[in-house]
Amino acid sequence: MIETEKLTREYRSGEKRLRVLDEVDLRIDTGEFVSVVGPSGSGKSTLLALLAGLDDPTSGRVLLDGADLSGLDEDARARLRREHIGFVFQSFQLIPSLTALENVRVPLDLAGRKDGTARARSLLERVGLAERAHHLPVQLSGGEQQRVALARAFVHDPDILFADEPAGNLDTDAGAKILALMRELNRDHGTTLVLVTHDTELAAAAGRTVRLRDGRLLPFTAA
Repeated sequence: MIETEKLTREYRSGEKRLRVLDEVDLRIDTGEFVSVVGPSGSGKSTLLALLAGLDDPTSGRVLLDGADLSGLDEDARARLRREHIGFVFQSFQLIPSLTALENVRVPLDLAGRKDGTARARSLLERVGLAERAHHLPVQLSGGEQQRVALARAFVHDPDILFADEPAGNLDTDAGAKILALMRELNRDHGTTLVLVTHDTELAAAAGRTVRLRDGRLLPFTAA
């Protein structure tokens, strides 16, 4: 499902170039549940953004179900994400003028589906926010916004779900609900899950743990 070849990402810092990812070779099979762990600054979020086609590598490439992302224009990448990928950002990325229900419904609206409202309500109920459906993001706590973002990522039953610290703003009970929902997606729909986390319980739930240090991939360990 996902493969990288010598994936490298550098950023310019003054007159120097900072290498955040250093020739990462990684393969993730269809239906795998993989956690990505490592210290802050190790390149975890950068790797996730590259895998989802949200950023371009300095060198190397990402193959998504056989398609080379570097060979796709932005419209084609956006279509690929809309149809096959869910992404949960650390910063939520909710649309401030839309209610929780409308935010969750956005991917289905873009796809022209007619069942958007019913599906969005169902997901909000499953993440414990049925009573907050008509609240704007500014009226929600950080943890509630995170759960709205998660529901939005799940709403179109993506083939691949990328999540950057999906339980980072949640209490223990809410985090457990999110983990259960992820496991259900993986088990019942065969969704490939790739998540960055500092949560040891969440990382341990994955079938494989990928470790990054200083932008380099360390040998994987079974969870």
